[in-house]
Amino acid sequence: MITIHKGVTNHTIKTQTTLLPFLLETLSGLSRNAVKSILTRGQVAVNGKTTTQHNHPLEPGDIVGITSNKVAKKTTALKGIRILYEDDALIIIHKDSGILSMADRSQTEMTAYSQLTSYVKEENKKNRIYIVHRLDRDTSGVMVYAKTEAIKLALQKDWHTIVKERTYIALVEGVITEDKGTIRSWLTESKAMKVHSHNYDNGGKLAVTHYRKIRANAHYSLLEVELETGRKNQIRVHMEEIYHPVAGDKKYGAQTNPLKRLGLHASTLSFVHPTSGKIIRYNSKTPKDFLYHSK
Repeated sequence: MITIHKGVTNHTIKTQTTLLPFLLETLSGLSRNAVKSILTRGQVAVNGKTTTQHNHPLEPGDIVGITSNKVAKKTTALKGIRILYEDDALIIIHKDSGILSMADRSQTEMTAYSQLTSYVKEENKKNRIYIVHRLDRDTSGVMVYAKTEAIKLALQKDWHTIVKERTYIALVEGVITEDKGTIRSWLTESKAMKVHSHNYDNGGKLAVTHYRKIRANAHYSLLEVELETGRKNQIRVHMEEIYHPVAGDKKYGAQTNPLKRLGLHASTLSFVHPTSGKIIRYNSKTPKDFLYHSK
């Protein structure tokens, strides 16, 4: 079965094979080198996940999406963001550190929101983008935008039940001795816009953070952090609370900045699609410098 959506041709696999032979057969009008270039440029996705692996296994029922050169050129014009998935309801992106999710009224710089707005308006000037959630400027990773206000409201209304997994990678100062742990507290925000943690219910918002140590050296620990709740600055304030602030986070107690950015990366987002009802999952690889400073 073949479907075409916004410059992406989707093929349903019928027999077991591997990716390059399938592409060579499907794109038979192109030379072998041209097909390999399409694969290398990241224009091929298997079940929604981009891959450049020639021998990626394909099973019956898998969906292989091939992005046209025209659409690929348009998306490469985006700066600091990369589209991971797009349909009529959503755009899921990877955002680099240093890029704002959305500017406030006093800011005029380029943001993920402004770029995506321009991107969707190329197809139809009436198209718009809607904020569902945000990442801090210096946090990289996966985030989702809605294409209609109705989809935005549907996602935000039941966000905590719709989201099935929201995982971050954090580079924190010091050596965490426990292999895993849970932090539970109530968060309030001061007039100075700093979030404070309290171990009792003082009317603040309940925040629950689970973490697992991936590895550590004498100076830093690399953690996988899963949010049970999604509060403003939750991971940052909880890491400060256990005396292991996120590297580069001067606001919440960090003394060092080895990455020249905040040591926080939104690695995985899994949620129920608002129209199909299916669970979709997208992830972004851990930045190499996070791994380097924790080896």
